[in-house]
Amino acid sequence: MKILLVNPPFLPKFSRSSRSPAVPKGGTLYYPLWLAYATGVLEKEGHDCKLVDAPAQGLSRKDILKVVKKFKPEVVVLDTSTPSIYNDVEVLEEIKAKHDCFAVLVGTHVSALPLKTMKLSDKIDAIAIKEYDYTLRELAKELGKKKPVLKKVKGLVFKSGKKIVNTGVRKPIENLDDIPFASKVYKKHLNHKNYFYSANLWPEITIVTGRGCPFNCLFCNWVQNLNPGKYRTRSITNVIEEFKYIEKEFPEVKEVFLEDDTFTADFRRVKEFCKKKIDAGIKVKWSCNARADVPLDVLKLMKRAGCRLLCVGFESGSQAILNKARKGTIIPRIEKFMQDAKKAGVLVHGCFMVGNIGETTDTARQTVEFAKRLNPDSAQFFPIMVYPGTGSYEYFKKQGWLITEDYSKWLDSEGSHNCMVSTPQLSNNELVRLCDEGRRAFYLRPNYMTGKALQIVKTPEEARRILKSAFTLAKYLLRGSKGVKK
Repeated sequence: MKILLVNPPFLPKFSRSSRSPAVPKGGTLYYPLWLAYATGVLEKEGHDCKLVDAPAQGLSRKDILKVVKKFKPEVVVLDTSTPSIYNDVEVLEEIKAKHDCFAVLVGTHVSALPLKTMKLSDKIDAIAIKEYDYTLRELAKELGKKKPVLKKVKGLVFKSGKKIVNTGVRKPIENLDDIPFASKVYKKHLNHKNYFYSANLWPEITIVTGRGCPFNCLFCNWVQNLNPGKYRTRSITNVIEEFKYIEKEFPEVKEVFLEDDTFTADFRRVKEFCKKKIDAGIKVKWSCNARADVPLDVLKLMKRAGCRLLCVGFESGSQAILNKARKGTIIPRIEKFMQDAKKAGVLVHGCFMVGNIGETTDTARQTVEFAKRLNPDSAQFFPIMVYPGTGSYEYFKKQGWLITEDYSKWLDSEGSHNCMVSTPQLSNNELVRLCDEGRRAFYLRPNYMTGKALQIVKTPEEARRILKSAFTLAKYLLRGSKGVKK
């Protein structure tokens, strides 16, 4: 069966696959990670697949229609996100108007709101909810029959006459070693040089070694809407094989980013990976998402194994805010972690959030001071971004503090994050302004800028990503906040 998988056109360089989809201020553009894994699963099953990433390739709707006309797919799969959902449905409608095919939507937004999404257009044939790799595989198998019975396909929402049928949530995939390497899919379908992560060396490759997360942060979009349940992992042998493949097939790649929600959730597994990577003689550097609790001995081993950077969600400098967000971290341990990371020589990219439950002007500024005190290599400051299906969304909606449920308002005209939460303590405009202030306070410190200049001199390999990020970020730092329109 011919299957076209599309990351649809929207805003230029729109990073739909990130946890908070937007046009990032640092120039980051995510790989279409989950579409890539699904493509690999479908190709393994013998289907003729084509993966197209419109934002990365600079493709318009007209360009996508040309691809459809030439490829003539029987099934079209389109990724979605909350801020782009209306656009994504329009793209589906345009495809269906020009070509007879079975059209499926996937992604976090439609997983959270499948029934509401189905009502947006009668052209939507189905939605594959949550972890959709095997759902698409079974759907394609069923559609290949003379008389398909879609009710057999778990994880699917579809129309049957005037009724909308939900077959229920599919069990999460346990044996992740069975899923083909994302890097092999990139090699065949994408140009890895189109992707840039502001904290990582370029060019880089992004993969995951596990799905799900043992933690339960209230705001987390991926874990609640895409990969729910316990943390399931690939075998370390399987991960090492993919590193070998990347080193051979992408010799110019400078770094591999492990996009697991929390790669460091199991210290024993991290140690096993590091030891086997060292033993295998794999030289390519790597980075990962981590929790602010990794002990010094593990950090030192990670450094020996080529770990360059950890991406860490610190979120807040207020313990009360961390507790309400169900973060499960404590300030003294975070501070100790940062001291240890610096001792081990591992860089840290810090993520900070303003607007979680209980936030005030004082706690928000406390977070900025906390960020400056921790002094990670780089930092990002987000107003709270609440997505349907998350605990945070449900809380703020119940309180009557969402200013709109028009998802097109989730971004401003440039594609940057808007904030849809206004509380009695802080309006949405104030939350955005506090993040702008925090960004300037962090990056425009003389000591920080001097440190970056020295870093470029001492480690020239860091120069490209520092200068590219600085150039992109500068326009946001040197202007005031425009605020958020309702």
